[in-house]
Amino acid sequence: MTTTLLLLLLAAPAASGPTVLPARFDANLVRVTPVMRDGKAITFYTDSGGGLFLTDTAVKRLGLKTESREGEGDQPAMDFAHLPAFKPDAAIPPPLGNDGRIGVMPAAMAAKNGLTEDGMLGEAWFGGRVWTWNYPAGRLVLEGSDWKPDASATRVPIGLKKGETNFPRIAIRVDGEAFDVLLDTGAMTTLTPDALARLGDKGPALRATSMIVDSRFSAWRTKHPDWRVIERAQDKSNAAMIEVPAVEIGGAKVGPVWFTWRPDRNFHEYMSGMMDGQVEGAIGGNALSHFVMTVDYPGAAAYFRCTRDCGR
Repeated sequence: MTTTLLLLLLAAPAASGPTVLPARFDANLVRVTPVMRDGKAITFYTDSGGGLFLTDTAVKRLGLKTESREGEGDQPAMDFAHLPAFKPDAAIPPPLGNDGRIGVMPAAMAAKNGLTEDGMLGEAWFGGRVWTWNYPAGRLVLEGSDWKPDASATRVPIGLKKGETNFPRIAIRVDGEAFDVLLDTGAMTTLTPDALARLGDKGPALRATSMIVDSRFSAWRTKHPDWRVIERAQDKSNAAMIEVPAVEIGGAKVGPVWFTWRPDRNFHEYMSGMMDGQVEGAIGGNALSHFVMTVDYPGAAAYFRCTRDCGR
């Protein structure tokens, strides 16, 4: 071995392996639960289609220092905090951007949006890395530099608004028609007691869902009057939901999958405005639960390996 080659090998960084995060999967929604070195625990709601913040209540409880930064344009000033030091066996990484800082949100505002956890880890936290959601095993994994796609997985390209946001746009197929949706691991609903009784699946009221805009919801209902619809299914919003017999993701058909109704503007205008193309809704954990799913953000691709109740 030449001296030059030896020096190159010594200088090259060692390949890193996967890291299983402290996480729990509840009704196909994923929360991570890191523990500080002093023993204080934090619970984050994770959401590939969501924001990134800690609540002000959690910041005070954990004794974290904050710094205020002026907002851009007409935006108000906002406080930021760094994640604390965690126990090695119960740690999570900081976001790659913004010098690892996380915004601080008033707890009342978070609760108004249905969040009761200490914060949310969203698109800005997932972005720039490779993650595996192993739904059947209940594991969230941060892949290392030695990661390679599973040979049995199906690759599906995702759209990202590079340099701006990390909301993944992905194509699914329903009833023979392909269209784009947000890949949304945090899409959730809280069912009314009546809807829960009509479902009769013994699941909790708070659960993962998928979402679809009104124009497609109405078209499905007109074309398929046999597809089940539950009116006033969602607590507070009274949104209906429709049961789609089969959804094709990554070449595999899974179902049935319930989609919660949303106004067209929620996705055609608001969500699509933060993405690289128009989306018709969101595909959430109730459909993704059939898969071991890896999202390679740097490579703009998702990999799906269906492990249960799949068709082709």
